[in-house]
Amino acid sequence: MTPTIALHDLHKTYRMGDVEVHALQGVSFEIQQGEFIAIMGPSGSGKSTLMNLIGCLDTPSAGAYQLDGIDVEKLGSADLSLVRARKLGFVFQQYNLLARQSALRNVEMPLIYRGVGRAERHQRATTALGIVGMSDRVHHRPNELSGGQQQRVAIARALVGSPAVILADEPTGALDTKTSAEIMGILQRLNRQQGLTVVLVTHEADVAAYARRVLTMRDGRLVHDESRSQEVIQ
Repeated sequence: MTPTIALHDLHKTYRMGDVEVHALQGVSFEIQQGEFIAIMGPSGSGKSTLMNLIGCLDTPSAGAYQLDGIDVEKLGSADLSLVRARKLGFVFQQYNLLARQSALRNVEMPLIYRGVGRAERHQRATTALGIVGMSDRVHHRPNELSGGQQQRVAIARALVGSPAVILADEPTGALDTKTSAEIMGILQRLNRQQGLTVVLVTHEADVAAYARRVLTMRDGRLVHDESRSQEVIQ
């Protein structure tokens, strides 16, 4: 079976003046379709750089990256944007919702950019909002929603394009403990019930505990890859 994500000897080097910063130093691993992965590590460990590369927001300095069988490291910026739009759904710590638009319109946005017709995108956005428990808030704007509700809308927006992978970058960082558990429960159910591949970046062990596999980064290297027989169940 072709892995959904395959990284081989991935390097990323930044130049800051006369100094080279080696953000990633030979990272290799695979993620199979339907896995729920947490990437952990202290500040400066390389986990955010790794997430940017997996998310096609940046390209590696060396090494190979395949996403759903596509050689990402060989793509130009236009093709990277296309792969990102079709293969990935993003959930961030800050919800990045359009303030003047309803929840429904926010979720429709990725489909508008793809040129999907009005009736189809309305139906798909409504379905996605229902999946995350927001059917009764489709016409509310972000300032009429709690932080947890806004994050639910953001998850629905990530889902609406039927991505191969959901990438969640500190998705509970702005939420209280109870709401964080609810959001993680949604991601977990999407993984378990729909077989959606989820890759999560977090520095919190209690958030990583929802994943079945935890990758630990330190100084630009993958230092631990742990599969768990049990995880927090919502």
